[in-house]
Amino acid sequence: MSRTIIDYLEKQKDNSCTAYIDGDTEVSFKDILGKAKVIASNLSAYLKPGEPAAILSGRHTGTIAGYLGIVYAGCYYAPIDGEMPVSRISKILSLLNPSVLITDAEFRKTAEECGYSGKLLSLEELSEGTADEEVIRARTAHYDGSDPLYVLFTSGSSGVPKGVLTGQESVMNYIDAVCEVLDVKEDDVLGNQAPLDYIAAIRDIYIPFLTGCKTVILPKKEFAMPSLLFRTLIRNGVTILCWSAAGLETLARLKAFDCKPEDLPVQLKTILFSGSVMPGKVLRQYQEHLPRTRFINQYGPTEATASCTYYEVDHVVAEDEVLPIGVPYRNYTIFLRREDGSEAEPGETAEICVGGPGVTIGYYKDPERTALSYIADPRDPGKRLYRTGDYGRYREDGLLEFHGRMDRQVKHFGHRIELDEIEGAAGRIDGVEGCYAYYDREKEVLCLAYAGTALKSDIAKAFRKDFPAFMVPRKVTQLEEIPKLPNGKTDMSKLREILKGQ
Repeated sequence: MSRTIIDYLEKQKDNSCTAYIDGDTEVSFKDILGKAKVIASNLSAYLKPGEPAAILSGRHTGTIAGYLGIVYAGCYYAPIDGEMPVSRISKILSLLNPSVLITDAEFRKTAEECGYSGKLLSLEELSEGTADEEVIRARTAHYDGSDPLYVLFTSGSSGVPKGVLTGQESVMNYIDAVCEVLDVKEDDVLGNQAPLDYIAAIRDIYIPFLTGCKTVILPKKEFAMPSLLFRTLIRNGVTILCWSAAGLETLARLKAFDCKPEDLPVQLKTILFSGSVMPGKVLRQYQEHLPRTRFINQYGPTEATASCTYYEVDHVVAEDEVLPIGVPYRNYTIFLRREDGSEAEPGETAEICVGGPGVTIGYYKDPERTALSYIADPRDPGKRLYRTGDYGRYREDGLLEFHGRMDRQVKHFGHRIELDEIEGAAGRIDGVEGCYAYYDREKEVLCLAYAGTALKSDIAKAFRKDFPAFMVPRKVTQLEEIPKLPNGKTDMSKLREILKGQ
């Protein structure tokens, strides 16, 4: 029988050391598991084993206890960001159709406004009482490593959120692999940046259970105040950051390194970044100010359980350098797929497909989309691959490069253009602090929106210097900022609304 997430959690059941820190509150492994079991015992009156439970709660340790409580109840959790528009939350709940929606005091009003007709439960009330170990054992007895652990809802091209259903084995496989690369020790401290409902947060939630280390849930407001954030990192002895590249870029843009040397978090051993392409000029700032820190570039979609490849930066990067995405994590495989389904040769650009136990179960209640994206592995038809929709190419040294999204390639004046390449070039221009390239198909115009102090003429000069005329954006729009989602990626809905008025 395969191991389950319960095996993972129970390793720390008697550990009285701190697992999570939230502001001035510290909670031990023993206490958070105890709280989770109380929640599970109370939930058993409302949920059948194997059902999903939605949870809408804030950035605190109680939310993690809620996730684990749902798991101990023999179910799987669907975390929802309470700061999303109510209409978006309603769409997710309509698709998920859960028997219960768990919420905390902070988001109770939001939960009441989203039109949910099922049972609304208080996280605080579920945390009261005592645990019934017999009930918990009975409800988790059916567990197998292939059973779902959570379902995360991401944006869908049709405007309907898509739920990525992820199995226990996939999460455990990824956490095992990333811990090896990060070389996490019991005395390490993780600094959590990602929203707890976002895929990147699984590292901060589950790595402590494998290694015995602890996670500090960093105050959200401090991400806009680098001096305060650096003090928090130093005070808590944070040694590892697993952050979005966009989050690190924001700190650099806010002049985080314009401080005294003694105010720098030099105790940081490792910074792992992912989610988008890290500009060389930003990474170089971190390398120059934190010379003893390891930097690791990570790549992978939610459908591959957070990430599937990594590259440890082994040199001080050039400002215009684009990093490779490296090699697969242990137990992951990469297949570069041509349009006809065959495998690409080294040096040939093709679609990145991911294989191995890290590949997720599929899309929630969407068998057609699942069948299109999760396909048989030609190397072993009994196994599956996930089609990422990203282009990749192997270099001569065996490292994988990212070459943009398949749906971000446009044809302009007969030439194929990667919009990601346009953004990468713009991002390297002095004074550009964020950008987004797009194509107006009706007018056949290549466009660029950007934020920062650079002049439009600076951008035009830079492009004309390095690119052919057909790759020079003809419409350039300067914005106060490029709107971002909580995970650091561009908020496309908000950006489109802004650009409509330009």
